[in-house]
Amino acid sequence: MLRKIFIIMGFLLPAFLVTAQDATLEMSAPNAVSVGDQFRLTFTVNQRGENLQLPDLSMFDVLMGPSTSQATSIQMINGKTTQSQTFSFTYILRAKEQGTYNIRPGSITVDGRVIQSNPLTIQVVTGQPSQSQGQAATPGAAQPDGSASSGSISKTDLFIRLELSKRSAYKGEQIIATVKLYANPNLPLAGFEEVNLPTYEGFYTQDIDIPQQITFNREVFNDRIYQVGVLKKTVLFPQQTGTITIRPFSMTTLVQQRVRQRSFFDDFFSGVQTVRAKLTADAVTVSVRDLPPAPASFYGGVGNFSVTSDISNTEATTNDAITLKVNISGTGNLRLIQTPKLELPADFDLYDPQSTDNVRVSDGGMTGSRTLEYLFQPRTAGEYTIPPIAFTFFNPGTGQYETRNTSEFKLQVTQGTGDTRATGGIRSVRQQDVQLIGQDIRFIWQNPIPLKTMGQSFFGSLPFYGLYLLGILAFAAFYFIYRKKLQENANLALMRNKKANRVARKHLKVAAANLKKNDEGAFHESLLKAFWGYLSDKLGIPLANLKRETALEGLQRSSVDEQLIRDFLEVADQCEFARFAPAKGNQAMHELYDRAEKIIGRMEKQIKR
Repeated sequence: MLRKIFIIMGFLLPAFLVTAQDATLEMSAPNAVSVGDQFRLTFTVNQRGENLQLPDLSMFDVLMGPSTSQATSIQMINGKTTQSQTFSFTYILRAKEQGTYNIRPGSITVDGRVIQSNPLTIQVVTGQPSQSQGQAATPGAAQPDGSASSGSISKTDLFIRLELSKRSAYKGEQIIATVKLYANPNLPLAGFEEVNLPTYEGFYTQDIDIPQQITFNREVFNDRIYQVGVLKKTVLFPQQTGTITIRPFSMTTLVQQRVRQRSFFDDFFSGVQTVRAKLTADAVTVSVRDLPPAPASFYGGVGNFSVTSDISNTEATTNDAITLKVNISGTGNLRLIQTPKLELPADFDLYDPQSTDNVRVSDGGMTGSRTLEYLFQPRTAGEYTIPPIAFTFFNPGTGQYETRNTSEFKLQVTQGTGDTRATGGIRSVRQQDVQLIGQDIRFIWQNPIPLKTMGQSFFGSLPFYGLYLLGILAFAAFYFIYRKKLQENANLALMRNKKANRVARKHLKVAAANLKKNDEGAFHESLLKAFWGYLSDKLGIPLANLKRETALEGLQRSSVDEQLIRDFLEVADQCEFARFAPAKGNQAMHELYDRAEKIIGRMEKQIKR
């Protein structure tokens, strides 16, 4: 019996154990109110306290308080019980005058210690009219359609707008774009329809994860208080200079409005109707400046970065695989940074480097790291120096280029066992096994040998001279054809021009394969490679120098039809933006592929070199 009592006490004892918490005091209130509005100012402490000291509240009328309340919660997780208590002190205040007021922290005494709260900022605006009163037009104003039998929505009560963290930036500098919905606090929203968010043409984009359920917060815009919900957040990296225009976008909201009763019988039915309001945002422009002339060690990085490096081992034998890791970390366009070049001694075999991205996208922009792995093999013994890699990036904060260097490594290479290569930097020829062909003793030929009549010979006969003349003609034809091929091969631009269509067709086959797999990202990327690769080969412009401006100049110089140029650039833009925009379905991909194939065919007929 006593044993059972101890067992029961062992199960019940954790329920009476609680974990200690640090005392905290939190002050909360609306961040925006209107003159004459009443609102709550609440102090919440997680332990019992006394002697609450209020901050200076002379800018408000204190109508009531404090009103106290207490709440207790107990949780048991894996046999561990936690208990938390909260004590609240609530005051009712009224705003007196317009302005922005900074409220200093309040304090309370807990177990003999004075705990301070957080500060607050409250913006007081002039009283705003109700939603039934009309106002002047505002960007993104609501325009009810004809489906509503009565009621209207003021143009200042409901609208959408695009908010940018900056309107002027360098090429490649990140900009935070936020799509916001503004609604009068008294306006009941019932839902959304036909949401068409901006496409951000001319930018490389990365979406910021936000909650699926829209949360509305109070904000002040044009001296009025709104309930503001964030619809989308995106990090933008401008890819061209000049003025980029983000075109207007729209959405439709469902708003519930009360209808005036027209008869006695209407009182038996609901006096609320749903109005469909189409909202359209204004176009927004961004001024993009070009970067200053860049040094040779610039690989497209725009932001603020640091570079570290590490080598797998500093002592090796010939033909051992060695890995050099370079880590680029910081904030900026990490995904757009090109791979820096590693210079190695002549007796090293270097393989294509591999890159791994660990990137996060948040309200602060794109942050994280890119790790590059260079794999190489020393072929001869000796002592070598792996030189540092110079990585230059443009810092928009300072408006200057900054260079970071990796570490220099000393590598000692010894001769591997069984390796017959010479040391000292001279490679020896590999020995190959000798294969014996045939037999070392030939047997006597025993079959009858055909004999010819004396006086008859092929030499000097008519067939002999005919065959001789045919050989001369074949040699002459081969000589002229081979010489023409040599001349064409010497003209690299001409060879690339002739092979442009064939190379583009190979990329189109890859795109078609990705289309069958319904792999949208790989499809649009391979289609984009086919377009820009074709243009680079056809116009003789290196791919590194091929931009939208140079491509346009090259096509115009080649007398390509203006409509065909527009079609070409439009499909290229669709491929570029489709990699980051929401999916449009397999049918749209089929149509885009057919259009791309036709455009390349028409381009091949018009560009003659």
